[in-house]
Amino acid sequence: MRTRIILFFLVGLLFTAHSQNDVTISGYVKDKDTGETLIGATLYIQELQAGSVTNAYGFYSMTVPEGKYTIQYSYIGYQNQVIEVDLTGKQTINIDLAPKSIELNAVEIKGRARDHNIKSTQMGMVQMDSKTLKNLPVLFGESDLMKSIQMMPGVQSPVEGSSGFSVRGGAMDQNLILLDEATVYNPSHLMGFFSVFNADAIKDVTLYKGDIPASAGGRLSSLLDVRMRDGNKKEFQAEGGLGLISSRLTLEAPIKKDKGSFIISGRRTYADMFLRLSSDSSINQNKLYFYDLNAKANYEINSNNRVFLSGYFGKDAYGYADDFGMNWGNATLTARWNHLFSEKLFSNLTLLYSKYNYQVEINQGTPDYDWTSYLENLSAKYDFTWYFSPSTTIRFGGQAIRHFIQPGRFEVSNQASDYKVSDNKAMEYATYVLAERKIGDKLKIDAGLRFSAFQNIGKATVYRIDDNFEVTDTVNYGKNNIYNTHTGLEPRLSARYLVDEKNSLKASYSHTYQYIQLASNSTSGTPLDVWFPASEYIQPQVCDQLSVGWFRNFDNNSYEASVETFYKWMDHQIDFEANSNLMLNDQLEKEVRFGKAHSYGLEFLLRKNEGKLNGWIGYTWSRAWRNFPDINNGKEYRANYDIPHNLNIVLNYQLSKRVGISSAWVYKTGAPITYPSMRFRHGESSLPIYTDKNNARMPDYHRLDLSVIIKGKDKPERKWEGEWHIGLYNAYNRANAYSVQFEEDPDTPNKINAYKMVMFRIVPSVTYNFKF
Repeated sequence: MRTRIILFFLVGLLFTAHSQNDVTISGYVKDKDTGETLIGATLYIQELQAGSVTNAYGFYSMTVPEGKYTIQYSYIGYQNQVIEVDLTGKQTINIDLAPKSIELNAVEIKGRARDHNIKSTQMGMVQMDSKTLKNLPVLFGESDLMKSIQMMPGVQSPVEGSSGFSVRGGAMDQNLILLDEATVYNPSHLMGFFSVFNADAIKDVTLYKGDIPASAGGRLSSLLDVRMRDGNKKEFQAEGGLGLISSRLTLEAPIKKDKGSFIISGRRTYADMFLRLSSDSSINQNKLYFYDLNAKANYEINSNNRVFLSGYFGKDAYGYADDFGMNWGNATLTARWNHLFSEKLFSNLTLLYSKYNYQVEINQGTPDYDWTSYLENLSAKYDFTWYFSPSTTIRFGGQAIRHFIQPGRFEVSNQASDYKVSDNKAMEYATYVLAERKIGDKLKIDAGLRFSAFQNIGKATVYRIDDNFEVTDTVNYGKNNIYNTHTGLEPRLSARYLVDEKNSLKASYSHTYQYIQLASNSTSGTPLDVWFPASEYIQPQVCDQLSVGWFRNFDNNSYEASVETFYKWMDHQIDFEANSNLMLNDQLEKEVRFGKAHSYGLEFLLRKNEGKLNGWIGYTWSRAWRNFPDINNGKEYRANYDIPHNLNIVLNYQLSKRVGISSAWVYKTGAPITYPSMRFRHGESSLPIYTDKNNARMPDYHRLDLSVIIKGKDKPERKWEGEWHIGLYNAYNRANAYSVQFEEDPDTPNKINAYKMVMFRIVPSVTYNFKF
């Protein structure tokens, strides 16, 4: 029924009046100083009271009747540009917007158009750029995209310091994370204390909290779309930072002025270098560091063709002398070709590669042990945007992904054989169409339909499992044999009703499928987590989400306010019994349990985008529940991400032209935890007895982070710019619980003491950032 409704809207949206006297204006909107394209910049035609928005590559197109018009181009943090045109035929107009010269150097939260939140149909969307990220107080003085995203409504962090996140009650593996369209499977460095995203290399960040565009899929809860900077097309530029535990350097320059550019950005921690200063051999031989490298190049072949090549490479390494070592890392590669078939048809052909791998080495004694695992994707996608008419835009395309997962290989030295978990091979396909239609001055509707398919491919050994989770049969499939197929139709529908220029009402519905997932019993995630696909036995996860919201702007769009409510139904959810064997398990199907989940909530956001004082206040009330027949005796229980109250207050204030201060206060309900209800005593020892799962909560969590940014003196003749970033994480030294453990009191029989583990108390940081 829901698919027929979406098809009805799609067909209806295509039928629209189209005058023979209409003409098309198109082009790119860029930063005047660097040549970077601006995502989400707007053009507004005053005479028609209508406009358009640039896409992810800064391109816009709009079809209007012939005539003379006044067009305003705008983007937050940039000076508006107004031009007058006489449109008698199609025209290409490229616009360079100049950054604003702001009195007292006040920080602005840059992003899309000033009223984009009111006039777009998109709901549950969070947008940030690198300048916003760099002004927030951070742990260890390192700007962090993931920690900043966690401060927005509807987003929860599982534990302190983690780069993982839960969106609207979903699990961490239900978030699709893309870096220049390539999938990132583990976004964490140093066990989650840092993310893999270097703010110096990031241009734009958009989080879709459920209303995921039809062009993307494969996850239930959210899409985090991260775009790298293109590089300066005007002149050479360098910037970086020196911190207490890490340093960064970014270089960018034109390949050919105004035609192409490149950017290279690197980062490395150096805790291991300080360890080497110790005279203790048990310390100076240890290693603990990470590094990452972002690189991108682009070139404009001609007005109709642009090419991009970008990549990310990162690695973590931890080792204890020569006895133990562990390393893990991500790699992505993206090659794109933008082509204009006409001023109304924009296309993007993309080739993608992603890999995540880890390795554990144990060298104590003989023999030695080596454990490796990796996940690798190769993908191709082709996307089109057709600016069909003044009121209708159509997007369509398709994607094919080859998945290869090696869950684990265990090698033992001095032995002829090793142990290897069977490989998982699969193909994932998707096609989609999305129509955006304005109906009159008030109503705008987006209707999309995505068809996805997933195929398991041999060589494979498949285990048949009975109702008692025991193996009853084994089936072997030959190499390259397709032995199982899942398919799904994924309708998407969203609508916006413009009450007036300052108020709008929105609603959205989405139906999504997820074909690969994470095997983990941890809420924080570890580098050793194992991904596994849907199969004959494991059905794809499915989610339906309905959202309704009110959006309001104040004071000439300087303030944004919104209230959103959502409800999610999730089927074929996956969980594991406590103490399940998930590592190096060739019969993982035996450990999987299936059930349902649902979540619901309210999200409030008040955001000030401009001026000496800016920031946001975000509050979320939400609940998340799970119900599994084979877990918790079949009774409904709290999901690990059930955190009813979450409040974030982020404020920036520019004290003077050179000094700015930032603060962030976080409060949230304690996460669910399973406490023992009694203990069983046997002789001199006792064992804990657990009843209901997640039957208690950790203590409530709150902390205050502060930072001060002190800029160098402004000397126009000097190209070098420097600033000090001084931060204080957990400024009032709150002892927040990272975990809770129970031990029997050694002095009092039958008395149990609870102990909380605290990860961070007050943490100061100092970073010097420079640019020339």
